[in-house]
Amino acid sequence: MDRVSNLPDEIRCHILSFLPTKQAALTSALSKNWRNLWKLVPNLDIDDSEFLHPEEGKGERDEIRQSFVDFVDGVLALQGDSPIDKFSLKCITGVHPSCVNRWIRNVLQRGVSDLELFTDFSYDDIEEDDYNLPEEMFVSKTLVELKIRNECCGRRRGVDAVLPMLKTLDIDAEMIFCGEMESFLPRFPVLEDLRMANMEWMDSDVTVSSATLRKLSIHGTGCEGFVNPKSVSFDTPSLLYFNYTDLVAEDYPLVNMENLFVARINLILVTEDQIKRVRTPNQFGNVVKLLNGIKNIQKLSLTADTLEVLSLCCESMPVFKNLKMLGIESEEGRGWQAMPVLLRNCPHLETLIIEGLLHYETDKCGDACDCISREDKGHSLTSCPVKMLEIQRFQGTMKEMTMIKHFLVYFPCLKDMKICVAENGPTELSFPEVSKRIQQMMEEYNESSSCNVELLGSDNLSEKWTAEGRIL
Repeated sequence: MDRVSNLPDEIRCHILSFLPTKQAALTSALSKNWRNLWKLVPNLDIDDSEFLHPEEGKGERDEIRQSFVDFVDGVLALQGDSPIDKFSLKCITGVHPSCVNRWIRNVLQRGVSDLELFTDFSYDDIEEDDYNLPEEMFVSKTLVELKIRNECCGRRRGVDAVLPMLKTLDIDAEMIFCGEMESFLPRFPVLEDLRMANMEWMDSDVTVSSATLRKLSIHGTGCEGFVNPKSVSFDTPSLLYFNYTDLVAEDYPLVNMENLFVARINLILVTEDQIKRVRTPNQFGNVVKLLNGIKNIQKLSLTADTLEVLSLCCESMPVFKNLKMLGIESEEGRGWQAMPVLLRNCPHLETLIIEGLLHYETDKCGDACDCISREDKGHSLTSCPVKMLEIQRFQGTMKEMTMIKHFLVYFPCLKDMKICVAENGPTELSFPEVSKRIQQMMEEYNESSSCNVELLGSDNLSEKWTAEGRIL
């Protein structure tokens, strides 16, 4: 501790900035040299769980909540009007909204640039629709990053919001009514990173337009009872990263993403009626416009629902001439009808990741799998140049082993295959005789093909593909 105490104040302040505020404040008891140092820390990380401890019912006591309010008020009072860079507040124990807004106003007046709010108001006399975040937050000239986690996003009515410095906006609320995106996004002229979760469009025709956005994540609720939007357009020419989860729209009139590098598409099918509509001709066929808008992409991940939806546009599927890495999620209730044409339209594909081999069998699976015997068996695979195949959620069934052999036979350029055992839930490999048989078959596959086949257990699974590293 003596060596740390002898460091310059600015270095010790930097060290304290990585600690929760309560822990930083406790250092004042170390010595006179530390007594007031924590007050100069430009980052405040206030978490009521750190203060109240995870004791059941403790946060429901009025005196405990008041002691937390007094602590935060005291911290801000001691810091006075000193500049602040980051303010992170986690407050889910029913503190009154007026206290939270008072704290937000304090740090805004002190020029905070990074604001993170995780709040939950549970007062009986406060209706969610009655709560508004401080008006000052919507006209801040210093905010660069804003993250809101709340059961309601705290909408401010009648405020002409303009945040000229904001580059990152992340809103995850119980329900976000986005309103007219045409008037929403222009209020953030330098916005680069936008994430909206648990949202529902207010309008049936939506346009997301921004020349500055580089990263866009949209996570619709997809709850049963919500209506599919009529049209969704994206005019985002600078976008590099796209993570899109929503009910499939009837039309995608404009998709301008010419510089897109990596994307995950999850077009949600919630009800059996929606699945029937997808499996009926002339329903949601305009989804091909979305594919045409992202056809220059290099890394793409598709969910099982999306793969089912893509079966509607097999005849007009674009060629993904730059795609090097493709990830597919599979479920037993969703079909692979789009897989053959998708693989044929990826002429430079190098890595294929399949999360789950079991899927809904139809006569349109083609030769991408070994479900149904066909005369042109293996045709789509033989034209696919994939070199690396990773199979995740392997359960150890003979049906999966048959499909693995099918891939080994028909992928002509395959060099490496990694088979990752399912981490959660029972698998056939829990039976010793099955496990032994699987191991024998793996050895046979290695001997009979030029591909290196690896079976990886749950303890040594290959690292998860991430959006920033490999794929979403």
